[in-house]
Amino acid sequence: MLDLAFSWPEIEGNLLIPALILGASLLMGFVLNYLLRRYITRHTDLAPDSALGVLLHAVRGLPRLWCFAIGVYWTIHTVGLVEPVQRLLAYILFTILVFSITRVIVRTLERIIALRTAEARSAAAATSLLTNLVAITIYAAGAIIILGYYGISIAPLITALGVGGMAVALALQETLANIFSGLHLILSKQLRIGDYIKLGSGEEGRVTDITWRFTTIIPLGASNTIVIPNKTIAGANITNYSLPTLNINVSVPVGVAYDSDLATVERVTIETAKEVLARVDDNPNAEPLVRYTDFGDSSINFVVILPSSLFDNHGIIKHEFIKALTDRYRAEGIDIPYPIQTIIQEKADAEENNSQGAAS
Repeated sequence: MLDLAFSWPEIEGNLLIPALILGASLLMGFVLNYLLRRYITRHTDLAPDSALGVLLHAVRGLPRLWCFAIGVYWTIHTVGLVEPVQRLLAYILFTILVFSITRVIVRTLERIIALRTAEARSAAAATSLLTNLVAITIYAAGAIIILGYYGISIAPLITALGVGGMAVALALQETLANIFSGLHLILSKQLRIGDYIKLGSGEEGRVTDITWRFTTIIPLGASNTIVIPNKTIAGANITNYSLPTLNINVSVPVGVAYDSDLATVERVTIETAKEVLARVDDNPNAEPLVRYTDFGDSSINFVVILPSSLFDNHGIIKHEFIKALTDRYRAEGIDIPYPIQTIIQEKADAEENNSQGAAS
């Protein structure tokens, strides 16, 4: 505990010089922070993944705090302050130093996680939940160091938190279930930011974030956001269209008349598919496939498999392929039949109808 048993005249006699020192330090901090921001603004070509880029991101805003800490240190060692005030300033200085160090570490790790995730599309995506857990862990370690410097034992605090944590856990069962479900989604490496997923219940969209309680997804071509509890996603059947790769095969069922030349049909279909993929998917080297499947009631059926480099393109690929294939079949004289139902009436029924007509 701090011993603040000192008279007001003693404090008053030592306020002016410390105030001037601290004021000058803060002014210098604002100037340095302004220069740092100006440098970042002007150097737009600075690579964010470079060491300098990560460092500037980590220290932004901190020059003011560091200059204030220098002012505190200068005050302690140059001004004849009373011992309680020196001790108080020493506590403030240590707190500033620990906080600034932890702040730099947190920002650096956040940026590294974000950059590595963007480069390698790591399964441990840079979600809000993951970055928040990293920040809380580092800040908690800094708080423990500060309390230890103050001479405050953390053992009673841990005991109190353990007892109170049981009550909190009972009251927040649903929230804790969502938190641990979110961790499971991240650590299981089956869900990443940017993946396009479809749940067994029908919801589908691209994952935009995994927070403490919810996972947010945006459907393809939509501007609205679907918010789903992490617990629901962890227990659902999920189809991830972005794993193991971003490539996807678009299947289009087609049928042609029985009198069609199947070799010509296959050649024309593949040529059309390649043209569409080169134009829509920017993939001139794609190798579409034609696989005949069965004899239908009025057509020979087959499936055209079109490889796409991105799931987002599957809708427009199918749209353009159906239009182009219809035009090409018409130009080549290939018939796409439609179901025809022929009704054959029994001879006895016809004779009965004739006799009824004669009787009338």
